Amino acid sequence: MNVKTPSKLEKILASGQLAVTSECGPPRGSDPEGIIKKGTMIKEYVDAINITDNQTSVTRLCSLASCIRLKLMGLEPVLQMVTRDRNRIALQSDILGAASFDIFNILCLSGDHQSFGDCATGQNVHDLDSMQLLQVVRRMRDEGKFIGGEEIKRPPRMFVGAAANPFADPFEIRVPRLAKKIAAGAEFIQTQCIYNLDRFEEWMKRVRDRGLHEKVYILAGLTPMKSAGMAKYMKNRVPGMDVPDEVVKRLSGTPKDKQADEGINICIESIERLKQVEGVRGFHIMAIEWEEKVPEIVQRAGLYPRPVV
Repeated sequence: MNVKTPSKLEKILASGQLAVTSECGPPRGSDPEGIIKKGTMIKEYVDAINITDNQTSVTRLCSLASCIRLKLMGLEPVLQMVTRDRNRIALQSDILGAASFDIFNILCLSGDHQSFGDCATGQNVHDLDSMQLLQVVRRMRDEGKFIGGEEIKRPPRMFVGAAANPFADPFEIRVPRLAKKIAAGAEFIQTQCIYNLDRFEEWMKRVRDRGLHEKVYILAGLTPMKSAGMAKYMKNRVPGMDVPDEVVKRLSGTPKDKQADEGINICIESIERLKQVEGVRGFHIMAIEWEEKVPEIVQRAGLYPRPVV
């Protein structure tokens, strides 16, 4: 897997153990207490915590500052970085800023279109795309050079990741797109939320047919459903999401005051099934504004205690 980094996440994956990551959205203000509370709540149950970068194009406390907060608490952050809002100068600068605080993980993303958020008339930057950003981080780390070729004093030492959506159309290009991200430098992958396990297993079969599971660590993404209404919304309104009818029916057939519990049950059952899928190296649990449920999910899924490396 190329250059070893001080990343705890990389060490756990390299040891052959199943990794567990989670995700926190920063607050819509400068008070850090929200991110501190979330980090404290889940720190014993995960190996690293992603900090989203103005997710859904809504302005929030920046990912870098939030990652620094977690780092100062002794936790392992994963810096999410989107290309939507920064040109290549700012991207490289923020990578160095993260490296100066010994942030050892980065997830390279394009970012949601600004029309989804609170600044619909804002301008996309996309000076680079997510694959080019992967290449940039790897060059900065492995060669110690900026895009322009100049040498970096104290290069970043980052474990480099990307996202993958096995469910977007057309399905036929999903694995070739993953192969491109690996070729660009991705060392770990966190997937879109998985509800259609049959489709995900077919995607993984195609991943294995190309031997890609031996070139990258794949973490399966899970988001527990809070209600039948959430399931219907994600099925019908969220692009690139694949929620089977049987999931909606199962939640709809559950009393309203028990739907959240049933959503947790579905998430845990999914983890148990995905543990058996060759090439799945861990789980990325995205309990959106429901972080208090992460400890229960991790414990009931047999993923606790977390390994020490």
